[in-house]
Amino acid sequence: MKNNLFKSNIKVLNIGVKSFADGLKESGVDVVNMDFKPPLYGDFTVWGKVEKKIKNIEKANLKALDIIKSAEPFLVGMDIAINVIPGMKKDLILHAGPPIKWENMCGPMKGGIIAALIYEGMAKDAKDAERLASSGKIKYEPCHDHNCVGPMAGIISPSMPVFIVKNKKYGNFSYATMNEGLGKVLRYGAYSQDVIDRLKWMEKVLYPAIKRALSSAVEIDLKSMVAQALHMGDEVHNRNRGGTSLFYRAIAPHIIKTSDKETAYSVLEFINKNDHFFLNLSMAMSKASLDPVCGIKNSTLVYVMARNGTEFGIKVAGMGKKWFTGPAPVPDALFFPGYTKEDANPDIGDSAITETNGLGGFAIAAAPAIVQFVGGKAGESINYTLKMYEITVGENNIYKIPSLDFRGTPTGIDLVKVVKKGIMPFIDTGVAHKKPGVGQVGAGVVKAPKEPFINAFKEFFN
Repeated sequence: MKNNLFKSNIKVLNIGVKSFADGLKESGVDVVNMDFKPPLYGDFTVWGKVEKKIKNIEKANLKALDIIKSAEPFLVGMDIAINVIPGMKKDLILHAGPPIKWENMCGPMKGGIIAALIYEGMAKDAKDAERLASSGKIKYEPCHDHNCVGPMAGIISPSMPVFIVKNKKYGNFSYATMNEGLGKVLRYGAYSQDVIDRLKWMEKVLYPAIKRALSSAVEIDLKSMVAQALHMGDEVHNRNRGGTSLFYRAIAPHIIKTSDKETAYSVLEFINKNDHFFLNLSMAMSKASLDPVCGIKNSTLVYVMARNGTEFGIKVAGMGKKWFTGPAPVPDALFFPGYTKEDANPDIGDSAITETNGLGGFAIAAAPAIVQFVGGKAGESINYTLKMYEITVGENNIYKIPSLDFRGTPTGIDLVKVVKKGIMPFIDTGVAHKKPGVGQVGAGVVKAPKEPFINAFKEFFN
């Protein structure tokens, strides 16, 4: 039989470095680039263990996914942190991300703690607060270890008002502070007098008004609210205009009913001018939805992703409450005028709990407008979301994306899939200045670092 190979058109399949394919295309060669990455961890002995356990892992992960999908997170009230947060004490300040000591904290987190100590009346100014913060008299622990979440620096001090979210299906609670707005705020590390004044107003006026209103409203179904917000162009991490509007509609009649005219106006105007007001609620409802999977034997589902501005940490369902960490990356961002990437602090905040719950960057196809805000193109939003289906256990039954024919969002990050495929979770995020006291300098996107996932994977299978 005659070989016609050299008489036919040659096609090339490129596996590996994409630049090889690009060079061939420029030379007119018909080439297909195979999107292939080697596993993040290449010990074949360990992968043999994975194969032996894979059926049990898949069964456990589907159980965990069902728990997440069946969650019923409701906003049921408000209170002062020390009254309701488990383990909260007068000398304790909670922060975003995995555990960290004062001397290792980044600028924005130190700035947020300085603001909190002034707010609490424990220090008279920034210098006094810094002395106290570094003295050893104040204790620091992660929000996540106390059923809480906090955006950016994530600071929660004893006197701060917090939302109370209950997962009615499983009976667990989560907590989060109220959102201050954008720019020069505590969560971005600012501590000037206007920051403290705003926090005091939130404590003395905003908190009592919303607490009274919630007593009248009884409870608010946050899961249904998020599902609607996705259809209104939100991904409920960096874009919360729809969610905030829905919350406004739900709470406004009760604020008017339970507050005097002047208070009602000031409270409703504050919420109206702060598109991010719903962010803290989306975080708390995600936390409440995910926490019940902790401790499921054989499950490799990641139920916490969080950053303290120095390290990025995760927790895995089958490994309980243990943190696995690696260095936090600096986001790729669209910066405010006068700032560059040189000014940016590494990624920070508990807000990646939204991505962990199948929202935020995982649902960014529902929010093409946000891609422009963080410096990308609208079409990229769909690609970002599609990629996340490759590393998740399944799809959400409630959170759906219109532009994908109402496909459920990718939900339940699978540690094994992340390590095997080398695809890192995609997060959209705000950017804080690396120095304390400055505040927000931009917004952008970031991929989770590989180290926490590799560390967790190695321990899970060894």
